[in-house]
Amino acid sequence: MSKPLLYLLVFFSFSLQGQTIDRYFERIRNNDAELVAFISQMPKGGDLHNHYSGSVYAETYISYVVKQDYFINKNTLEVAKALPKNGADDWARFSELAKSKLLGAYKQKLMQKWSVKDYNGVSYPSDKQFFETFAAFGIANESQERLDVGILELKNRAKAEHVAYIETMFTGIGSKIPDLHDNTVLDQLEKAQDIRDEHTTTVLLDELYKYFTENKASVYASAHNEMIEKMHTRLHIDDESFTMRYMNYVSRGGDPVSVFKNLVLSFISAQESPLVVGVNIVAPEDGEVSMSDYWLHMQMFRYLHSKYPKVKYSMHAGELTLGLVKPEELTWHINEAVRVAGAQRIGHGVDMAYERNPYELLQYMADNKIAIEINLYSNEFILKVKGDDHPFKLYKDFQVPIVISSDDAGILRSNMIHQFELLAKRYKYVSYQDIKRYVYNSIDYSFIKEDSLKKKLKAQMDADFRKFEKEVATAYAE
Repeated sequence: MSKPLLYLLVFFSFSLQGQTIDRYFERIRNNDAELVAFISQMPKGGDLHNHYSGSVYAETYISYVVKQDYFINKNTLEVAKALPKNGADDWARFSELAKSKLLGAYKQKLMQKWSVKDYNGVSYPSDKQFFETFAAFGIANESQERLDVGILELKNRAKAEHVAYIETMFTGIGSKIPDLHDNTVLDQLEKAQDIRDEHTTTVLLDELYKYFTENKASVYASAHNEMIEKMHTRLHIDDESFTMRYMNYVSRGGDPVSVFKNLVLSFISAQESPLVVGVNIVAPEDGEVSMSDYWLHMQMFRYLHSKYPKVKYSMHAGELTLGLVKPEELTWHINEAVRVAGAQRIGHGVDMAYERNPYELLQYMADNKIAIEINLYSNEFILKVKGDDHPFKLYKDFQVPIVISSDDAGILRSNMIHQFELLAKRYKYVSYQDIKRYVYNSIDYSFIKEDSLKKKLKAQMDADFRKFEKEVATAYAE
């Protein structure tokens, strides 16, 4: 057989195979079981908006504190390593609960406190239920042993779900940089923010940057990178079908000097390590400090971008909705994140329809290839935004690069399969080919530093999709 004829036959084979899978997808998208079975086997590329601590399931954390035989407050469900001096009668070791046949009941109560399991949508604000879990299970996430177990859980679950890559917001960077004893800089920063004085803000950030770098910021960043690199190698995280990279994160809830210090550490770390690929800023966007210092935080990112132009960063921006904050506060956060701070990706972006000049902003994101990380179930649970209330169609219509991600699958009792299921069920104008493009976007818009690795992952997805589509076409050929 001649080569041209062989190529023609292969082309028609793939063409017919594509038509078959497109028709099958449309046929099953209204049947939950059939849809989930389809999506379960479908390659899903990467999860780019992934919080490590919120992605580990509560059962894993609970097993750890039980194994350590920590103390639990039988009323508040607070867990402690040592018996508190006050109110000792309210506390018991987990081993004591086991002896009295109460351990199972308390494990269920912890599940409900450390995740959204059994949440009824009435008894407590959903956003508080979500965000308060992080502090509650923090005690179960403090040791290197726990980090190892959690990272392996994320990897093994991803592989089972046909997710090839995770870019996880892993852990903060510790340091012993001395605090500034003089509050003058802090006071001046706050005054500069009040009048939106960019020049004075830059001068003050220069002063702080010099102080932090002269006090061994690079040493602490290097120690952080060494910890990640040793863990990554020791646990054999990367293999032939899976890759993981790490994002540094900074809480936006601290005072401006502390936030900037942690950002400096995070940028230095991301600059130096091939495994640490970017930076993000976290904590509830509607929090008091998050709102009052938002402008200043954007100035910090802009400043550090000038120092570390190769460091990539995504940003939680627009994780707000009407009623959560004043209407005028919905109009500028995404604008500031992309136009001032220079974010290469945006997480959530739920208030896009309320942003100042939204069409212009959407076009700006599309033109500059600024991807949007869509977290459908997270937005539904925390913000009560779903369906047509979500700006998904705005992003799609303006051709803003879309990636589908999980956010905090452990807390939300969800997974990547669930995210794509919601996408297919809620937005009937989204075709299988659209979904496939979003999967490839998750590699194209990842912050992976090595071009060769991106090419390898895309080649792997090509092969995985060919296999998947052939299996579907064979099983459901018409």
